[in-house]
Amino acid sequence: MLSSSPFSLRPFFFYSQLPFKFNHHHFTTKPIFNNYKLLSGNLSFAAFSNTALNYAHSDDELPERDDANASGIDFLHLMELRGVRANSQTFLWLLEGCLNSGSSFSDGLKLHGKILKMGFIDELILCERIMDFYLAFGDLNGAVKVFDEMPVRSLSCWNKIFHRFVVERVTGGIPGLFRRMMKEDVELDEKTLAVVLRGCSGNVAPFHFVEQIHAKTIRHGFESSPFICNPLIDLYFKNGFLCSAKKVFENLKVRDSVSWVAMISGLSQNGYEEEAMLLFSQMHTSGICPTPYIFSSVLSACTKVNFFELGKQLHGLVMKQGFSSETYVCNALVTFYSRSGNLIYADQVFNAMLQRDRVSYNSLISGLAQQGYSDRALALFKKMHLDCLKPDCVTIASLLSACASAGALPIGKQFHSYAMKAGMISDIVVEGSLLDLYVKCSDIKTAHDFFIASETENVVMWNMMLVAYGQLDNLNESFQIFTQMQIEGIVPNQFTYPSILKTCTTLGDIDLGEQIHSQVLKTGFQFNVYVSSVLIDMYAKHGKLDTALKIFRRLKENDVVSWTAMIAGYTQHNKFIEALNLFTEMQDQGIQSDNIGFASAISACAGIQALDQGRQIHVQSCLSGYSDDLSIGNALVSLYARCGKVREAYSAFDQIFAKDNVSWNSLISGFAQSGYFEEALNIFAQMNKAGLEINSFTFGSAVCAAANATNVRIGNQIHAMVKKTGYDSEIEVSNALITLYAKCGCIDDAKRHFFEMPDKNEVSWNAIITGYSQHGRGFEALSLFEDMKQLDVLPNHVTFVGVLSACSHAGLVDEGISYFRSMSEAHNLVPKPEHYACVVDLLGRSGLLSRARRFVEEMPIQPDAMVWRTLLSACNVHKNIDIGEFAASHLLELEPKDSATYVLVSNMYAMSGKWVCRDQTRQMMKDRGVKKEPGRSWIEVNNSVHAFFAGDQNHPLADTIYEYISDLSFRAAENGYVPQCNSLLSDAEIRQKHPTEIIHSEKLAIAFGLLSLSSTTPIHVFKNLRVCGDCHNWIKHVSQISDRVIIVRDSYRFHHFKVGSCSCKDYW
Repeated sequence: MLSSSPFSLRPFFFYSQLPFKFNHHHFTTKPIFNNYKLLSGNLSFAAFSNTALNYAHSDDELPERDDANASGIDFLHLMELRGVRANSQTFLWLLEGCLNSGSSFSDGLKLHGKILKMGFIDELILCERIMDFYLAFGDLNGAVKVFDEMPVRSLSCWNKIFHRFVVERVTGGIPGLFRRMMKEDVELDEKTLAVVLRGCSGNVAPFHFVEQIHAKTIRHGFESSPFICNPLIDLYFKNGFLCSAKKVFENLKVRDSVSWVAMISGLSQNGYEEEAMLLFSQMHTSGICPTPYIFSSVLSACTKVNFFELGKQLHGLVMKQGFSSETYVCNALVTFYSRSGNLIYADQVFNAMLQRDRVSYNSLISGLAQQGYSDRALALFKKMHLDCLKPDCVTIASLLSACASAGALPIGKQFHSYAMKAGMISDIVVEGSLLDLYVKCSDIKTAHDFFIASETENVVMWNMMLVAYGQLDNLNESFQIFTQMQIEGIVPNQFTYPSILKTCTTLGDIDLGEQIHSQVLKTGFQFNVYVSSVLIDMYAKHGKLDTALKIFRRLKENDVVSWTAMIAGYTQHNKFIEALNLFTEMQDQGIQSDNIGFASAISACAGIQALDQGRQIHVQSCLSGYSDDLSIGNALVSLYARCGKVREAYSAFDQIFAKDNVSWNSLISGFAQSGYFEEALNIFAQMNKAGLEINSFTFGSAVCAAANATNVRIGNQIHAMVKKTGYDSEIEVSNALITLYAKCGCIDDAKRHFFEMPDKNEVSWNAIITGYSQHGRGFEALSLFEDMKQLDVLPNHVTFVGVLSACSHAGLVDEGISYFRSMSEAHNLVPKPEHYACVVDLLGRSGLLSRARRFVEEMPIQPDAMVWRTLLSACNVHKNIDIGEFAASHLLELEPKDSATYVLVSNMYAMSGKWVCRDQTRQMMKDRGVKKEPGRSWIEVNNSVHAFFAGDQNHPLADTIYEYISDLSFRAAENGYVPQCNSLLSDAEIRQKHPTEIIHSEKLAIAFGLLSLSSTTPIHVFKNLRVCGDCHNWIKHVSQISDRVIIVRDSYRFHHFKVGSCSCKDYW
């Protein structure tokens, strides 16, 4: 009798006379699969059917066995000896017995072979049990082969295969397998969708595949199933689609603890730690009891944003809920306290733990190392050994990461050696940490060698190398790494594209950036928040604001980084109104700005001198916790300085605790732009005296201040510093130097510097063309403009201001009109008000006043004050009262408080002898409280600036100066000079004034210069108003009789007087 045998054939061979008892309890069928996950890819499996058949044939002669060890094959052999033919049911029960009794794998293979031999392979239930057998013994290849050859595949079979793919982490085949399932029109159930989604968690499937699964979830009515929605929430978070994750969560009718964990951890991992904590609060107040894992997630969020007080409160709640003995909650607490710098609390939690694991040690080791306690970290590392806890890869990775953060390369190399000896070097986490160590410690050569030796397919390491070469500004290597990734089939993720795009942004290679953008579109990452924010930043920083705005408006989620990148781009390119409008829109949508957004908005206010609005934004930034932020402090300094609020600017500057170059530059450039040139130069001198690092922007701002102050002496000193520090090769600094020399009357120095520049941009050409124009060298300016076009340097609006001014000063009317028309016709530039003003000046100087008026009246845009003032000035010169009054009426309507307008109208009437009209204009000016700016000229002698007013008696050498002027006038008269009566005063007014009172300031300055400077030194005089005709004629004669070069800069242009002639050819 074989009563102890695990098998009995009686249930299905009741007609047999075999003397066996049967034990039914060994044949209870139980489910094999309980969990479900997901992946993607293709698998190829070896055929095994012949092997199974070979097993079947090899057992024709059975060895003798005792009854207790008899197998299903033994009974099949006995059945054959008795002439009993096994049927499908026989094999079904034998397979069940094989699965449940712990039989050997070879027994199962023999059964499979018998089934093939006897032709039962088309039996669906047998096929499924054979597949179960291979899965139970871990032979996924065999299971898939059976699955592929099944005549019909049930939903249960599909689910088992999906599940095993996930368990075995062979997830590459899941998308293809799922598509095959859809082709076979198999009806999905909840388990199918859940396991497929879980397999996508490793980002191995294209994200559009996940979205397709979500769509099928909704179509089949499972959108409120936590079993499906929980992994879906996790997937959306991992791919950066926060809004989608939130919508799935909101649609859940019943939220289990896994749902809350997915949301809280997802928010925390995507940088929305505060939202994660708010959600935890919502969960807690709604009466849902937090699980230990939820506590762990929220504590991690607190760690990331340094919410120390909240973390301590959570610690109290952990104690209250009785989770203080949970190891992974304690691990989160250790991490929280150590990262917060409170190592005493971290030690206390660590020492109080009933059971410490590697994570406990890793958390404290990492915290100690990152706080700079490397010795204590190493001691704890040794204690870990004493506690019989062998360091794992995470331990070594933690120590390597700490070394990387601290820049401790030598210690990091020791751990590298340890990892090699311990066989950890191939671990993906250790590999990444080692590469991170060398990259962060700037040992790029070792990093590159290690990367090449690793031959890794880990996309994270490829991303690290992109970052490494980005740090070196080596775009060529970055692009080679990126290209090699694609050749080797490494699928980029949401961090790959930003890594190389940031390098393109830094180095200004927008063309390559656009190529990368096209690949972003092909791979479906265009809606990823992180990728989009970097694209917005790239296009915005390089002036492609329309493209940046299109990407920004396509974003489905409100991301503060994208908003601030767009706002900063507008501000950087002087689109201040657009920047402030977008900032307001962001606030209206309830998006809390970060420090970059506040700083950019304040800078935009500085750009349009919106002082009050800037102050309001500053208050908002303080309320948001950014009162000590450096970038906001620098923007505030710039705001006050550019608005001319000197005291407030200094106060804001002094309140910055850790000033950087930007702080000083904000003060210097702000004062330079608001007209406080001496203040700007004083700050530059202080900065230099303090030994602070001066960069190209500082030099540029200081040179601009010297240029606007027409202080060529200080400008020369700064130029010497520029050469000494090597910044003379910087295009921006060189451009500022060209402007300096041009504005200070040294046009030959400007010309020499321009032609010595190895590289030039459109600003360089604009600076020299404008300089030539102001110095009366109109033909040279136009020649340079033609050279510029020949070199394919595109002219811009500034270029044409210089070109049209050159034509105006040279009297080239037809050429000027032609150039004006070419703006729109040849260069696709829409003329601005300043270009129309140049044309009006061109026509007016030539006496074509009627044509000038007609031109103004036919302008496609509304004429501004500049246009009307230019027309009025021309009428003043040519004594055309009708058109002059027409221009004056429009000008007074636009600028009723501008003194220059009243002076021009008054002079126009005076030169025409209309004294009553002149007096009425002066009375109107007085009644309206408008004060005339007095004429003033100044000259620098022996490093001191001497200023003069008309009829000035305050200078110490006044008597000598007036006596010398008298002598010069007498000699000039002998040379042919004929004084012009002062046409601005009536005869009675002239008789009432002392002769010295009507001597203009430029004569006094020139006479003082001739008396004080050596005979070989040119006389440089600057005047705030236009030189009158009499003074212009007088200076020409004086330059001849004194044999001196006299350069006068009035409010219109430079006049170079030499040997009795002027560079303006009496046309100004």
